[in-house]
Amino acid sequence: MNEKEKMLAGKIYDSTMDGLAEERHEAHELCRLYNMTPETDEKKRTEILKKLLPNLGEESFLVSPINFDYGINTKIGKRFFSNFNLAILDCAPVEIGDDVFVGPNVSIMTPIHPLRYQERNTYHNQSNILTDREYAKPIVIGNNIWIASNVVITGGVHIGNGSVIAAGSVVNHDIPENVLAAGVPCKVIRPITEADSIKLKKDLW
Repeated sequence: MNEKEKMLAGKIYDSTMDGLAEERHEAHELCRLYNMTPETDEKKRTEILKKLLPNLGEESFLVSPINFDYGINTKIGKRFFSNFNLAILDCAPVEIGDDVFVGPNVSIMTPIHPLRYQERNTYHNQSNILTDREYAKPIVIGNNIWIASNVVITGGVHIGNGSVIAAGSVVNHDIPENVLAAGVPCKVIRPITEADSIKLKKDLW
């Protein structure tokens, strides 16, 4: 098993080996180019996204700036929208469903570092390159989800269809379907029901 295979399998891996550094550099450069390209140049932005995110669903829109570690390890469904400053560190697979809204400053983070500094600190590998020990866990975000601003989602989390993650939450465990969840750490507040329909809110119309 090479280092890339270890990474995707959730094992301890060396991020400097087996082409991983080159893949990250390419993704970071594509992010830089996308962020520098005006929204009015839709053709160029689409071309960049196709290289960065080959598994991006149709009718999706990502507001600049964006930051991906690899891009190729992220799969995004149809009609995805993300606001300013989306960051996805996709060392493990990230899967996002259809019709997902993401607010500003959202971080989706698969990497995990050791708690003990003796194991977390950098070291020189067999090629005398400075590296560290890390592993990653996949993240799955279902369909029809709203992730509000300043949310952090950590490795190993699954968010169920139809749920809303309130602003400022840190999601470090699974969230079921069709609930409003909030807090640090993020917890289920209540189910989302017909009583939440905007049709019932007369002051909005």
